[in-house]
Amino acid sequence: MGKRVDAVTVEIVGNLLLSIAEEMGVALIKSAYSTNIKERRDISTAVFDPEGNMVAQAEHVAMHLGSLLGIIKEVYRKHPLSDIRPGDMFMGNDPYNGGGTHLPDITVAQPVFVGKTLIGWVANLAHHSDVGGKVAGSTSGDAVSIFQEGLKIPLVRVCENGEINEDIIGFLMANSRIPGERYGDLQAQIASNRVGAKRLTEAFDRYDMLLVDSMHELQDYAERRLRAGIEALPDGDYEFTDYMDDAGVNHPDPIKIQVKITIKGDTMHLDFAGTDPQVSGPNNVTKNGLLATVFYSLKALIDPGIPSNAGIYRAFTVDAEEGTIVNASNPAPVGARIDTCMRVADVIFGALGPAVPERALAGCNSSCTSAIFSGTAPEDPSHFYVYLETIAGGSGAQKHNDGLSGVQVHMTNTSNLPIEALEMEFPLLMVHKYGLIENSGGAGEYRGGLGIERIFEARYDNINYTGLGDRQIYKPWGLYGGLPGSGGEYFITRTDGTVEKLMSKCTDVPLHKGDIVTVRTPGAGGYGDPRKRAPKAVLSDCIEHKISISEAEKTYGVKVVKEGNHYRLA
Repeated sequence: MGKRVDAVTVEIVGNLLLSIAEEMGVALIKSAYSTNIKERRDISTAVFDPEGNMVAQAEHVAMHLGSLLGIIKEVYRKHPLSDIRPGDMFMGNDPYNGGGTHLPDITVAQPVFVGKTLIGWVANLAHHSDVGGKVAGSTSGDAVSIFQEGLKIPLVRVCENGEINEDIIGFLMANSRIPGERYGDLQAQIASNRVGAKRLTEAFDRYDMLLVDSMHELQDYAERRLRAGIEALPDGDYEFTDYMDDAGVNHPDPIKIQVKITIKGDTMHLDFAGTDPQVSGPNNVTKNGLLATVFYSLKALIDPGIPSNAGIYRAFTVDAEEGTIVNASNPAPVGARIDTCMRVADVIFGALGPAVPERALAGCNSSCTSAIFSGTAPEDPSHFYVYLETIAGGSGAQKHNDGLSGVQVHMTNTSNLPIEALEMEFPLLMVHKYGLIENSGGAGEYRGGLGIERIFEARYDNINYTGLGDRQIYKPWGLYGGLPGSGGEYFITRTDGTVEKLMSKCTDVPLHKGDIVTVRTPGAGGYGDPRKRAPKAVLSDCIEHKISISEAEKTYGVKVVKEGNHYRLA
């Protein structure tokens, strides 16, 4: 540890490091091949100190905190510092050995040297559309082992002395249904790190060892700030329990997630005793994924302005028995782990609601509702397509605000794929509708956000659909008299008019030309008594088709009259 750095320098360096992480993200997005990265931005980028502690993460996807948490430590576990050289890069995706939190998330990390001095690391993570496994997209609702979910990449040196190891790239491409896309996305990840390494070297040229000293002080500052936020909360025990619908395979419903949070002074302890054991299906979470969820939840609830770095982890402790769904044992499948992390965030938000009433949030859609379509078009049967989309939903209402509609929440922050890009790049599908679902937000003095309906038509035979989601049975809860939001659902309308409702986790459902797949995502819970909602706000909701006229009168007690295209209060 170097000398203590003055606060002004720490602030300047902290913003500089964050700008480096952000520029890495732009480089990755702009140079990637897949729509999952260049359009949906399912990535994360970060800068680390020489010891491998994260000091800056760009604001991309909170779930990826877990993927970035262990990668540098795993490098050091396998390689002494004397074996790490300029121009090296390391790649991995194994959730149980320092990689990501599920196999499609591939992390690439690079040490940054000035001369022979290691001054830090840069790393990025990208969700790859297919890395093998039993189904296209590498995430299935019926996987019972991680070995069914794709290629496991132990930590390997993908670049040495600045040269790419094409054998390793080739090995990965050989295990993907869309190898050309994998090649392009991996090249983009390598390029992103090179941008970050160049910028970090330039920062060292300006600040010398003050740069490294500032990295350490930034972590101390984040810890102090979170501890101060914890100390401002009332001491005591706070508990909450919520449920997941199912695990997709071989498990009695529902799955319980439970937490007890103890606050004493400036310390916080989270105990997940009582949470159900790990399951046969793909909803299991590794310990790193659990810690990332706690990291996000405390930052969001206590002090969103805290810098995102490893110092936050020092301010809390977590107990979760190994073998539970929130701390699974190898080789439990983890492909759909994000839905479980969403529920972990929900129970933390629910437990701490009384302690942070100004930030308390009703239940959100809290499901990374995924739609995965795969197949070939007859005019080019050699070209296999894998289209992955995670469709947003409602965000919970708060003490003074309605919830947001059609947004990603908690652990995911990806963009949607515009219809124009979808239909251009994936000729398998045509989109009939994309919009908000009327009445899907939970009623309240402040209304919950609305879910989304997205309707796809299969343009050819022999297309497969995989749907992954939750909050279809256990709906987003309301707070202080607010009503729950609607649950999600998916169903298929066949060409003969029959309608098939699908399970929340369905795998490789065959589609034929003209079949219609409807995906509806959950809304979110309301806050406060609906009868206290301002009549003008109810009228506005009717005008915007967020609630129906009948719902206005039935639930809110407000009579709205429609005359032609005009609405008014009765």
